[in-house]
Amino acid sequence: MKLTINTSFSAQTSSQYLLILVDAENIQQAKSTYHINDLDVIINTVQFKAGLNETLPLIGKVALQANSALLGIDKASELKPAKLAKIAQSLIKASQKKFKQISIDISAIPAELHYLFALNLTQAAYGYDEYKSKKNAYSLEQINLIAEKTTLDAEQLNLVEAIQHGQNLARDLGNCPANICFPEYLAEQAVALAAEYPDVLKVTVLEEQQIADLGMNAFLAVSKGSERPGRIITLEYKADLDQAPIVLVGKGVTFDTGGISLKPGAGMDEMKFDMCGAASVLGTIRALCEAKLPIHVVGAIAAAENMPSAHATRPGDIVTTMSGQTVEILNTDAEGRLVLCDTLTYIKRFNPAVVIDIATLTGACIVALGKLLSGLFTPDDELAQEINQAAEQSFDRVWRLPVIDDYQELLDSPFADIGNIGNSGPQAGSITAACFLQRFTREYRWAHLDVAGTAWHSGAAKGATGRPVPLLMQFIINRANVNG
Repeated sequence: MKLTINTSFSAQTSSQYLLILVDAENIQQAKSTYHINDLDVIINTVQFKAGLNETLPLIGKVALQANSALLGIDKASELKPAKLAKIAQSLIKASQKKFKQISIDISAIPAELHYLFALNLTQAAYGYDEYKSKKNAYSLEQINLIAEKTTLDAEQLNLVEAIQHGQNLARDLGNCPANICFPEYLAEQAVALAAEYPDVLKVTVLEEQQIADLGMNAFLAVSKGSERPGRIITLEYKADLDQAPIVLVGKGVTFDTGGISLKPGAGMDEMKFDMCGAASVLGTIRALCEAKLPIHVVGAIAAAENMPSAHATRPGDIVTTMSGQTVEILNTDAEGRLVLCDTLTYIKRFNPAVVIDIATLTGACIVALGKLLSGLFTPDDELAQEINQAAEQSFDRVWRLPVIDDYQELLDSPFADIGNIGNSGPQAGSITAACFLQRFTREYRWAHLDVAGTAWHSGAAKGATGRPVPLLMQFIINRANVNG
């Protein structure tokens, strides 16, 4: 979907729809701007208060456009990002099946929120019907934003569109069924992306023999239970730049049965989303390629399928990781940290400036934070502040949880250097998972994002969200601006 920004409205097609956002404290502004006939009479007749998402059709009342309406945003002075998202959803729902293009006058929204609102619109316009025999009848192709004063410009809209395409890719991959989206498929998507952007992107795919030769036995402990071989995929964006890269590491468990520690059957279909961390890395790299930001970034994906079989790892098995540390695998359903720990060791070869791993890692994080906020874990206060700033700017929010040495003893094993789950039952499950990863990241600056609660929705609106692509892109944009 294309976005434009203009200072005034002009009717371009007879099918176009004009939506005028209205501040509850200044309804009359729309009257003077658009010369709306009898607005006071209409407002009094229907008792229009411009409450949040309250709509007032203006058929034949606006001289420039027959298809038009006022949409309330409540009090602009109290407008928050969560309300912006709801307004965007309402606008898209009302128009995406009816019009090819619409115009939205956003003058009532504070100018500093225009960029975020544009991003909200692209997120609300997503749909997925790849495997439906009858496709969704979405016709909306373009949104023309109108504001006399705005912070938006063509460069910012290009960024929004790049993020949209990256986030949509992440959502498409997350929504793709596991009989299609397996480790080799993720590798194929990375190779295809490099073919699309050969001047800025280099992809390397490690197959299982190469993974074994590197001593990545924790990774192989997960992948060997499946007939689908695992893959370690790296995507180097602008590797020619003489700067230490940001490295993004994504958990790509394309389906998670739990292995021998089998999950309950109810809701297991949603375990196709266990690769959403990897999907967000691919989506972020796509967005970077489109945005052409001058910054060195590496994406690394640990892609495996966790299945029970005669070859699967047993609870109590011990493996030696690439780092040389030994792990007692007490629960094969704590597999994400196993594929990640070897990948986090592998990426040291890139001499990273900072590493962020993204993983649908623990149900405990959902218990702690629900579905609104991603869990942020890092021992680095400055890095935590950077990530939190980007999270607020993109409204892809996080909440910091502790990753401190006091919890490390919960991972002690009598038989190996470390157990892959805590030894105190369900206590602090997301924290001990982060502490496990920390043991493999002490040689560089590192943060961990647990997106188990935010990477997808359940229920009637089931589907991947593409988070945290907006957060990761904003983090990279902020760094690129500092470097530039």
